[in-house]
This record gives sequence, C-alpha cells and structure tokens, in this order.
Amino acid sequence: MIYVALPVLDELDTIRYFIEDIQSQTFKNYKLFVCINQPDNWWDLPEKIQICKNNQLTIAYLKSIKDIEIIDRSSKDSGWKGKQLGVGWARKILMDRINEVASENDIVISLDADTRFTAIYFESIIRNFQKHEKAMAISVPYYHKLTGNHEIDASILRYEIYMRYFAINLWRIGSPFSFTALGSAIAFPLWAYRKIGGISPMKSGEDFYLLQKFCKVGSIINWNSEMVYPEARFSNRVFFGTGPAMIKGNNGDWESYPIYHFTLFDNVMKTYQQFAGLYKSDVDFPLNKFLADQFKDSNWWLSLRKNFKTEKNFINACFEKVDGLRVLQYLKAYQSEVNKSDEQCLHEFLQLFYPEFIPQLCIPIDFEFNKLSIHQLNDIRNKLMLIEEEYQRADFECV
Repeated sequence: MIYVALPVLDELDTIRYFIEDIQSQTFKNYKLFVCINQPDNWWDLPEKIQICKNNQLTIAYLKSIKDIEIIDRSSKDSGWKGKQLGVGWARKILMDRINEVASENDIVISLDADTRFTAIYFESIIRNFQKHEKAMAISVPYYHKLTGNHEIDASILRYEIYMRYFAINLWRIGSPFSFTALGSAIAFPLWAYRKIGGISPMKSGEDFYLLQKFCKVGSIINWNSEMVYPEARFSNRVFFGTGPAMIKGNNGDWESYPIYHFTLFDNVMKTYQQFAGLYKSDVDFPLNKFLADQFKDSNWWLSLRKNFKTEKNFINACFEKVDGLRVLQYLKAYQSEVNKSDEQCLHEFLQLFYPEFIPQLCIPIDFEFNKLSIHQLNDIRNKLMLIEEEYQRADFECV
C-alpha cells in the first residue's frame, strides 16, 4: 500500500489540482495523509489572517473527500507553538503517524501540494522498489515547467542550474551523498524509515537530512521512470529552499546558491581517495585544515581507527563523518577564494568536461546569467539535466 504524506500551508489555490492527480492514479491502493499547518500566533496577526482562513477552507474542502486523514495544526489553539514549527515538523508528524498504521513493506511518498505528476506516478514508484528491494529510498527526478512569467522563469531556471550543477559534480567525484533533496520528490518503504529512526524535525531542510540518513545506512535510487513537476513560484512558506531562493535571486542575490568551482569538488574527491591510506598512517589531504577546524580536532580520524578494525569499516566511517553537509560547508567556505564569477565557473566546467555542449548553447564566452534570455537559460538547464540523467541512470543500474 502507498501512503502519501502531504504538508499544506496556504495551498487553497493548488490543492484541487493535487487531488485531481491523486484521484487519477492507476494504482488505487493508497491513502492520503494531510497536515494543514501554521504557527498558532498567526491568528493574532492581521497580515497572516487570510492564510489562516485559507487553511480552514482547505480543511473544509478535504473533509468533503473520502479516505483522507487530516491532521489539523492550523485551527486556533491547534497550530505550532514555540520552536516546533515549519514544514519539517509537519512532515515528521505525517510520517510518524503513517508509521503507526502502515506495514513495513508499505511505501511512503512525500509530496507537496504545488506538485503535479502523471497518472502512473504511484505505479512507477511501486515498480521501482520491486526491482530494487533493498533500496532505502528514491530521490525522484524533478522538472520545473516554465510559466510564461519572465521573472519567475528566470529565477527558477537559475536555481535549477545551481541544483543540477551541484548534483552532477557530486556524482562526478563519487560522493555517496549524490542526491537532490526535494520534499516533493522522495519515496521510501516503511522498513527503511524505521531502520534510520525516522525523520529529524527541522524548520526546513528536513528532506536533505532525511536522504542523508538513508545514505548512511544503505543505498538510495536517483532515477525513476516518472518524474514530478513542482510549481515554480515565489514563496516564503519555508525558511529556505526553492521559493525563498527565487525571491532572493529575483532581487539579484544568488550568493547562497553559487556555481562552485569544479576544483573544489576535486579537492573533496582527493580527500575521499586518501581515506584508505589514512587507515594505515597519518597522511595529508586537501580538506585536512577545514575538517580539523570543523571537528575541533586535528587528528579526528584516530578515534575512527580505534573503533573500526577493518579498512572497509574505517572508510565507511570516514564517509559518514565527512558527509554531504560537511562537503557543502567546505564548498561555501572556500568558494570565495576561487575569485571567479558563477558564469566563469560554469563555463570552465563545461569547457573541460563537456566541450561539445558549448557551441550548442549559443551563448557568448563572457555571458552573464541576468542578461541571458529565458530560452538560453532553459537550454543550459536542459543540457545539465541530460548530464544528470546519465549519472542517474548509471547509478540506477548499480543499486
């Protein structure tokens, strides 16, 4: 059976389309769990009262539909209080509730109310797990369709370029944390959820930490025959992620989402390659100083040597310690030292690894993202998606 976990905040305009996609599924053995949520104090804020009313209308609409379990965290005195708030807590409540009623071989699909999908999406997830019975989760491919609004389309394309470039380089260097974390694009069996001890509650970013937990215990699938189509929109419903990134980017601020220079990823790869040698002796590696500062221990691997008696287990422990979050922190810390623009970083990457794409893109060498047309930005996005798909499919066959 499939259980759908759906957090909802101010989605009155999108929820009906979502329900249409749910009801059109060819795989009918499913149940939808919805958590309508908001901070409780929004009822006392004039600028938030319309969201509160929209959430109540959403609850009334969902109650008119059969076989939906509604978790109300938006009615007055039922909303979030204190620090326990946000989409991460909504997903946790949903997934923990499903965990109470589902069997270990049932599947949870995490979605968002602004996400569209085809009628065979659930069926494709079932087939995927049937083929990969030991997989912990699926990180489902995604694609933002263009809207016709220049500002929205330019922002989402720039953000997708960042995400796909980042994922491609993680695959290129052999990172075990090669995945794209979107809360609307994750599926997993209940036995895997129980094995990792459930989802960690976060205000935002819970999707990243959930997939990272899965990666540390087993393998995840990065390919699926059907993808999801999240809506591209300016939104501050979450603390960080697609919507807030688009808002900042539309105001000219892409500092939090740079095109990291490929040599920084190479430094991570060279560090990975030293883990085997580090098991036997103290060797130098590119991330040495950074990790010593992060762990506040210049010889952090000594405890791993002591606790893990085989080279294989030691290497796995190193990867678990130098995880996806540490890699991202390293990239953020050292990108400024590269002293190159995002455009230069992307061009140098393509020139070295995919030179055949440069003439196909029809953009000048000294291009600037904010001066490219939607067609040109979309062309870059689509070329990166093709590269990403090659890695996803190769990874799919190895799981």
